[in-house]
Amino acid sequence: MSLRYLPSLAAVAAVAAIASGAQARELRVCLDPNNLPYSHEDGSGFENKLVEIVAREMNADVKYVWHHQWRGFVRKTLRANLCDIIPGIAKDSERVRTTRPYYRSTYVFVTRADALPVRSFTELLLSDGKIGVQLIGDDGINTPPVEELAARGLKRQMKGYMVWGRKPNAGAPLEEIMRGVADGEVDVAIVWGPAAGYFATREKAPLTLTAAPADEETVTPMAFSIAMGVRKEDEALAEELDAVLTRAEPEINALLDEYGVPRVPEPTVASGGRG
Repeated sequence: MSLRYLPSLAAVAAVAAIASGAQARELRVCLDPNNLPYSHEDGSGFENKLVEIVAREMNADVKYVWHHQWRGFVRKTLRANLCDIIPGIAKDSERVRTTRPYYRSTYVFVTRADALPVRSFTELLLSDGKIGVQLIGDDGINTPPVEELAARGLKRQMKGYMVWGRKPNAGAPLEEIMRGVADGEVDVAIVWGPAAGYFATREKAPLTLTAAPADEETVTPMAFSIAMGVRKEDEALAEELDAVLTRAEPEINALLDEYGVPRVPEPTVASGGRG
């Protein structure tokens, strides 16, 4: 064969690179860059590690799309086609198609270890102490504990801590409420389980966590099943993720244990809502 018909090494390499690129799969995932224990741009959140497990099982590479999880997060990311997956979505959310849940957690009462634990909302009626709560905003949309305390006439005892940091790089926003208990700023706080479990071991004063009782009647649920969210039309992707989450369940449970995520059993009948 004439040498003129032999491809150069550079051409061979180029063709190989194109072929390799065509075969490579990319999972575009939207996460908050500063939202521990869930996610962080340095990869230290448990949702970062969950995504890596999922990508490995799907033989894919992860491409992170960083966006602060403030109002309009789903609309500005997933619905804008900037990414294909958002972890940490409440099961059956109306805004997205959700996968099977990979954990179910609950709000917990957080007290100092040297104080009497709080075991229910009813017990809070017997005290005039300060109660720390997580706030989403000032326009009427707030967390379930805020709604419950307001319904029980305890609004004046509440001290709010924003779920989202006012400054993107000002430490871990979700730690502030836990530090408020440790420092004695509030007597008790009602915190979503994953954040409470993670930060409880990182405060200077020992803290006690007590799950909100499942049999106490409240105006909104206090426990929620958490899944991944995809666009509503991405049924095939959701089914693929379901299979991966099922297959990797033991590894995912070990990851959640590592981060101190408190879990409660899935209900026989879905309760809806979001934590």
